Amino acid sequence: MTEYTVKTHGLTKQFGTKIALNALDLQIEKGGIHALIGSNGAGKSTLFRILLGFETPTSGSSTLLDIDSQALTPEMRGKIGYVNEEHTLPNWMNAASLTKMQKKLYPLWNQNVYDNVIENFDVAPDQKIAGLSRGERAGLNLATALAQSPELLILDEPTLGLDVVAKQAFLEALLFIGTENESTIIYCSHQMEEIERVADSLIILERGEVKNQSTPDDFCERIQYWIANFYGKAPDINDIKAALSVKNIEGQTHIICLDQQIGYREYLASIGASDAVEVPINLDNAVNAFLAKNHKRSQSKLIVGA
Repeated sequence: MTEYTVKTHGLTKQFGTKIALNALDLQIEKGGIHALIGSNGAGKSTLFRILLGFETPTSGSSTLLDIDSQALTPEMRGKIGYVNEEHTLPNWMNAASLTKMQKKLYPLWNQNVYDNVIENFDVAPDQKIAGLSRGERAGLNLATALAQSPELLILDEPTLGLDVVAKQAFLEALLFIGTENESTIIYCSHQMEEIERVADSLIILERGEVKNQSTPDDFCERIQYWIANFYGKAPDINDIKAALSVKNIEGQTHIICLDQQIGYREYLASIGASDAVEVPINLDNAVNAFLAKNHKRSQSKLIVGA
């Protein structure tokens, strides 16, 4: 047994000339909530399909719960929970018949977990799934997935389309269960306020490569936000060291940069900036700037190599 739920080595997947995963080396520790984010086309869906054994890699290897992901048995699959953005459930059943079926399928079914999660949502046992709202369906999906006592739970955009109340209930249920069991949760979302609230680690995937793996706080410490005045035209983004984003807002130049904790004010002064002030940055702005810059670099590489 290892300390990792997910482990990949040189994992590569190519579709024709498109490289979805590029020699990906990734290790996700057991336990906790691990946020996996990236731009559209970053390789997240391909990674999930390979990890779950639904897709064969071009080269490299991956393990899930210490087993080669291409050799998962039905028993091993029973240890994995999955909640997608559509909250796919059998519409012809009611909530009670669904849970009865799940109890038979999953011997580690935990009724206490189910009860504690479902109470956050207004779902009656006799309600037909086809008649549930999107939020109620999401709650029922999460409750049944967690009650299976999975060793790994994959949440793929689970709050997409939920209203504020339903989203709040979903996150509260997730936080509660995070303190109640030892499941490893991979949380895939574009909603940074959710990531800030629930995630223990932040994995950023771009063009099939890991660009960051740290805590959300540690990632934000890598990103600095400066506001400065330039007399005349401000330098282009490509002429400012380590810049991820440069914008002119009401006559001031806003610069988001990477890994420049020391001496950046002096550097800005050397290229003509005055009154440079560092201001706090939230995770949403930090991630968006980081992804935008990395996405542009990746596109440039593709164009050069075309």
